[in-house]
Amino acid sequence: MQLVRRRRLGLLRLSAKLLRVALPIALLAALLAGCGAGGLAPVDSRGGFGPVPPGYYRIRRGDTLSEIAERRRIRMRTLAVWNDLRPPYPLYAGDLLRIEPPDGRSRPPRNAGRTASSRSAAPRRQARTMQTSARPSAAIAGAGAASSRIHWTWPVQGPITQGFRDGDRTRQGVRIGVAEGAPVAAAADGTVVYSGSGLKGYGNLIIVKHNARYLSAYGFNRELLAREGDRVKRGQRVALAGRAANGEGLLHFEIRRDGVAVDPLRFLPPAR
Repeated sequence: MQLVRRRRLGLLRLSAKLLRVALPIALLAALLAGCGAGGLAPVDSRGGFGPVPPGYYRIRRGDTLSEIAERRRIRMRTLAVWNDLRPPYPLYAGDLLRIEPPDGRSRPPRNAGRTASSRSAAPRRQARTMQTSARPSAAIAGAGAASSRIHWTWPVQGPITQGFRDGDRTRQGVRIGVAEGAPVAAAADGTVVYSGSGLKGYGNLIIVKHNARYLSAYGFNRELLAREGDRVKRGQRVALAGRAANGEGLLHFEIRRDGVAVDPLRFLPPAR
């Protein structure tokens, strides 16, 4: 009888230990996954737009001309000529982009294919979603900083090698090219709420909570310098940058509002 009791007690202790380990990781995954599926809906759901005519592509938020050209296997310069675009090749979410030869026909106006109800809001929508390149532009850099009530700074200095795309689970932040081992700084004052490698797809990860609504995440680090519970200041080192599978140094950086990924370039100041 005593042997049975000892075995039961051992199993209860093991279950409690596993729960203590698994629960924080599950909660962290839920935190980074966002608050509900609604935040992951594609931006160009059919509401307000008509069908896409043959030979055209409906531009999504975050699209760049170079990315569309690569996906369609068309020279970027060719797409620019077909659509009468000039550097820096601005694209607007919801507009149509010609992806087939014009055959002597002129391209449609920017509001082609939209319903009447959507046309009145087009100028405001276009101003909010203008994307000129993978790097931040004066039109969008820092646009959301004031509303966050947080003084943001870049965690590292380097080129944007992959931009944010709303609704794309694989692009919920930006990837910044940087030398492996470069110091990674906290983007704003806050408290480290996670420091570890337990979340799949982020490598060595640091998460900093800035206030009740905002947090930032720093992934694929070579070394973590800050621990959970640490209070950090804007610009303070929290990690050393790691590298991608191809050997190139990078930092994966996210900003989340109420658990939902937002474009970091709208909060960070213009790149130096």
